[in-house]
Amino acid sequence: MKPLTPATTLHAKPSINFAEKLAATQAHLKAAASELQPLKQASSLGAEDVVITHIINSLSLDIPVFVLETGALHSETLALLERLQAHSRAPVQVYKPQQDAVIAFVKHPGQQAIFESIANRKACCGVRKLEPLGRALQGQQAWVTGLRREQSQARAEVSAQEAEVANGVPILKLNPLVDWTWGDVWHYIATHQVDYNPLHDQFFPSIGCAPCTRAISLGEDFRAGRWWWEDESAKECGLHVKA
Repeated sequence: MKPLTPATTLHAKPSINFAEKLAATQAHLKAAASELQPLKQASSLGAEDVVITHIINSLSLDIPVFVLETGALHSETLALLERLQAHSRAPVQVYKPQQDAVIAFVKHPGQQAIFESIANRKACCGVRKLEPLGRALQGQQAWVTGLRREQSQARAEVSAQEAEVANGVPILKLNPLVDWTWGDVWHYIATHQVDYNPLHDQFFPSIGCAPCTRAISLGEDFRAGRWWWEDESAKECGLHVKA
């Protein structure tokens, strides 16, 4: 079998103004760490998120990182989480779903129910992601994400800073990579030798829970591998959907 070409080789193509984008991202994170405490970075351990964590660590910023360990992640993602915990200067917090709620969902409607309806799949996301996210954001003034406008049509209007409500309390969502391209992300990873999820080398641009993520083919949309059995308009779990 022909060996896979690393994602760093395939995708590392920076924009002409990449240096300016990087400087703006660094300034955004520095200002946030200084002015918006307490805040945290939400990391799915995807390419964008490992870039942000690397910048946070390289600038010695007071921004902890949190990961939602849903109980359904790929083994590659879990291994990367362990390496991040071992080597990150910033604290890495792990939030898991309530075990009773997971067991109740598995009992009824069942693990395969996510393939039967969008309502069932979103209910699973609610148990495994949204409830732990609520705990992770409790008491925070802001949170940092890896959202980029290029990722999908649903994210094309994302701003660098957005006002939201979490647990009934106002909170700011910061998207410091909003203007970055996929090539910019991989240029940073390649240049700084950032540890990343090897699933990216297997054509997984967007990585979530194992049952809900597949590799994509040439020409497919960036998020085509997420919940691929559903309508294109439903390609979100609820973490980044505006009310």
